Amino acid sequence: MEKPLTGKIHSLESFGTVDGPGIRFVAFLQGCPLRCQYCHNPDTWQVDAAVKYALTPQELLDEVLRYKSFIAKGGVTLTGGEPLMQPDFCREFFRLCREAGIHTALDTAGSVYNEKTLSVLDYMDLALLDIKALRPDLCRRVCGGDGQNALRFLDELERRGIEVWIRHVVVPGLTDDDILLAELVEYLKPFRMVKKIEWLPYHTMGVFKYRDLGLDYPLDGVPPLSAERARFVREHFKKLS
Repeated sequence: MEKPLTGKIHSLESFGTVDGPGIRFVAFLQGCPLRCQYCHNPDTWQVDAAVKYALTPQELLDEVLRYKSFIAKGGVTLTGGEPLMQPDFCREFFRLCREAGIHTALDTAGSVYNEKTLSVLDYMDLALLDIKALRPDLCRRVCGGDGQNALRFLDELERRGIEVWIRHVVVPGLTDDDILLAELVEYLKPFRMVKKIEWLPYHTMGVFKYRDLGLDYPLDGVPPLSAERARFVREHFKKLS
């Protein structure tokens, strides 16, 4: 008997407000190929780690439908980790969501780029695309990859006419540089499907997880981005976008 398709899910959030429009049901999938210096979910890295939830797409949808009245003006978001490490599950779950009339968003770094991951776009309404850094050398410092798959992913989203929100983490001493931020804005200007850029201020709220896992925190000693600087970035680069 064929084994049912199941997703390895790290955790669930019933009333998310920061992962797409409206109130959303958010599922954090297990597994990520990147190692971002500022990652606040290192416990999602290993795809073969023990997880709290192993659900079929229908089982996850059944859970979502318990909150349908609350997310009616929002939807569902798959995040991680990197959800595209489980593309078959993402595609089938999004297909069921579309049948149920539920808006779907994928929070991804676009780092896993192949035929299977692109098939997820068939049933996806919105991409929350995390661009770590435009310059390949800086991107390798930030996350261990050169970031080119994310740009290819963006090209495909544009070709298909799928709405995109860009996410970019602003880290003191790493990506917090006006020249780099302006370069990103200029790069994105030709993309008609990019509807907004979310400038995410670096924070240290996940540091305790590194201690719990026995890992060294790569940005130890780097302070969170100040509220004043975060406000300047949002206001100044909004004018340029």
